[in-house]
Formats: sequence, C-alpha cells, structure tokens
Amino acid sequence: MTMMMLGVMILLLLAGFPMMMPLLAAAMLAFILYMPDLSLQMVVQQMIGGVKPSALIAVPMFILAADIITRGHSADRLVDVVMRFMGHIRGGLAVSVTAACALFGAVCGSTQATVVAVGGAMRPRMLKAGYNDSFSIGLIVNAADLAYLIPPSIGMIIYGVISGTSISELFIAGLGPGLLIIVLFSLYCIWYAKRHNIPVEPRASWAERLVSIRRAVWPLGFPAIVVGGIYGGIFSPTEAAAVCVLYALLLEVVVFRSIKVRDIFDIALSTSAVTSVVFILIAAGAAFSWVLSYAQIPQQLIAAIGLDEAGPIMTLVAINIAFFIGCMFVDSVVVILILVPIFAPLIKAAGLDPVLVGVLITLQVAIGAATPPFGCNIFTAVAVFRRPFIDVIRGVPPFLLILLVVTVLLIAFPQIALLLRDLAFR
Repeated sequence: MTMMMLGVMILLLLAGFPMMMPLLAAAMLAFILYMPDLSLQMVVQQMIGGVKPSALIAVPMFILAADIITRGHSADRLVDVVMRFMGHIRGGLAVSVTAACALFGAVCGSTQATVVAVGGAMRPRMLKAGYNDSFSIGLIVNAADLAYLIPPSIGMIIYGVISGTSISELFIAGLGPGLLIIVLFSLYCIWYAKRHNIPVEPRASWAERLVSIRRAVWPLGFPAIVVGGIYGGIFSPTEAAAVCVLYALLLEVVVFRSIKVRDIFDIALSTSAVTSVVFILIAAGAAFSWVLSYAQIPQQLIAAIGLDEAGPIMTLVAINIAFFIGCMFVDSVVVILILVPIFAPLIKAAGLDPVLVGVLITLQVAIGAATPPFGCNIFTAVAVFRRPFIDVIRGVPPFLLILLVVTVLLIAFPQIALLLRDLAFR
C-alpha cells in the first residue's frame, strides 16, 4: 500500500499535476483498494475537518496583511531605520539587510514577501557599494528565512494545527533561533566585507536617525501587536492576525496614503488566490494523513528504518534530515502535512517537546525555501531580480551552512528555543 501511494504521487508529479492532485489521488486510491468496507464520505469528512480548525483563520489574515504592506511604504521605512544605525560599520549594509529581513518578517510572516520587499530596496544599494551580486542575492534569499522563525509564522501555524501544539508557544520559541541566525549572518557579513574591502557608508547623524525612527514607528507596531498582544493576554494568535490586517489597512490607506481604497479589491483577490491553494493543500493533506494513520503506515515505516527504538537525539536528527530533504523538492506546506503525522508516534515515544520539534521543523522548512532545486525563495528571486537560476543559487552555500549549524546547536542545546517559552508559559 505504501509503495502504491508513493508510486501514484511520483507519476502524477512527473506528469505535471499540481501537488493537491497527487495527495488526493493517492489517498482515494488507497481508500478504494484497501478500505472497501468504509464509506467514501469518510474522505470528504477528513478534508473538511482539515480546514475547520479556527486557528487556520490566521493564515489568510497574515497573507492579506503581508500583501497590503508589501504594496505600501512600510518596507522602505523599516529598511531606512536599520540603515541609519548600521550602514557606517564595515559590512553594515549587509548586516542591515539581515536586520531588515528580520523586521519585515516580523511584520508579514512570509519569506517570499520579504524577498520582494527588502530585496527590491536593498540589492541595488549592495551592488552600488561593491558587493558581489551572488553574495547579495544569497544573503537576501536566506535572510528572508527569518520570516518563518520570527512570529508571525505561517509554517508554525500549520504545524501547530496538525500536531495540536500551542501556536503561542511556538511563536515565542522561534525568537531564540531567529536572533541566533541574525547574529551569525551578521558576523559572516562583517567578515565578508573585510575580506573583500567593501567600503563603508557615511555615518548618519543622530538627527537623521531620529527622523528614521519617527518614520518607522508605525510599521514597528506590527511586531508589538503580534508579540505583545499575544503574550500580554490581550488576544489569541488568530485575533492578532485580524488586528494586523486592520492595522495594515489603517497604516497604508489612512496614515501613509500609499494605497487607494480601490486597490483593496485587487489585494484581496491576490490573497484569496494564495489562500485557496494553501487550504486545498491542507484539505488534501488531511485526507492523506488520515489514510496513513488508519492503515498504521507511520508505525510500519518507523519500524522498517529502525527508528522505533531510537532515542531523542537520533529521533531529532532523523526528523531534521527528512524535512531538509523533503523541502528541497516539495512545497513546505505539503511536507509538513505529510511528514508530521508520520513522525508523530516517534515524537511521542521519544518523549520530545513538541514545541522544540516544531521549531526545528520550521527551521528546516525555512532552509528548504532557499535551497536548490525547488526553494520558493529562489524562484521568487529569479523572477524579481531577473537573474538566471545558477546566479541566484551561487551565493547560497555559506548561508545554508550557517543555518545547518544553527540546526545542530538547537539539537544540542534545546534551551536556545525553549528558554523564552519556559519563561513565558511555565
């Protein structure tokens, strides 16, 4: 049964079908052939049940907020305030890109939106300053991964819904690894700038810095809403997403006046298209996962590869390898939908903290977004910067190595992720 489902998925993928079709076809065929006594309505019920959790409402809300601010002025103001404080140090421009990606990721939660917004503003400045184009694109593509780790994170929301893990705990646990990545990326950027003798930007005066802070106060309200609102007990992650949409509209339509009221329809239409794809994938993945669980395929696979008696460390290593490889080839949402149910029995048996597992999975998903051959950030960069695929991926390896080092550190020292969680919820 397992080989049949895998074979159907591979054949349909090679035939060019969108990922939702292989998931549904494999689940339906397995259901018809191996579960003839059950009603076909069970599959439909599982699909509907997959998109029913109220926490999923946050997904289209964060996507909509990201679409609004990407078309507005928030990105430019965030980039400007970082540049005023960091531009004058050696490698400061590259460090500013990392910090700007972190700030914008905290605003939108989307790696692709971060590539577009920050990359569009900063890549020309990096080229003018003397940075190699491959380094510039590699930094932008990988620093955008911070949008997955620093709340709000769409990947964490989907993992939390599937695994039943607290989304609030996942959000705060992502801050530690996110800050570690910022530090390591910044150190590499400083070393690179010194090695290649990149000139520094003129030092901004304190008057200019204060002006940039004043201009960025409103956009900086987004992370305050998400983090402060959730952990202050004011609202849930889902409610925070809705408030972010309202805040984005007020900011870009009323305060900055960068978006006309008539533009809102087009923005909502774009959001609905992306949301439809995500929710169809979730529904198809729910049916697929149910068939897997009913047939006890996860237990069979785990026993077949000898992980049924693995310890916590080996279990974490196996999970990271599986997600790292999976996200190199398949959309991250699909990988989460397929692999989380498979590893769920193993995670429980090993006594692992589901929040730690969620952070590590989210990190691998983030790495996959910028890893050849099919990382979504890479193709976004190809389209936005109009550069060949090979040129875009040439600068990826050093940053990929740093992200893998962070993975190892998280496995060895879980408190990097769990310290803030424990302080907030324990």
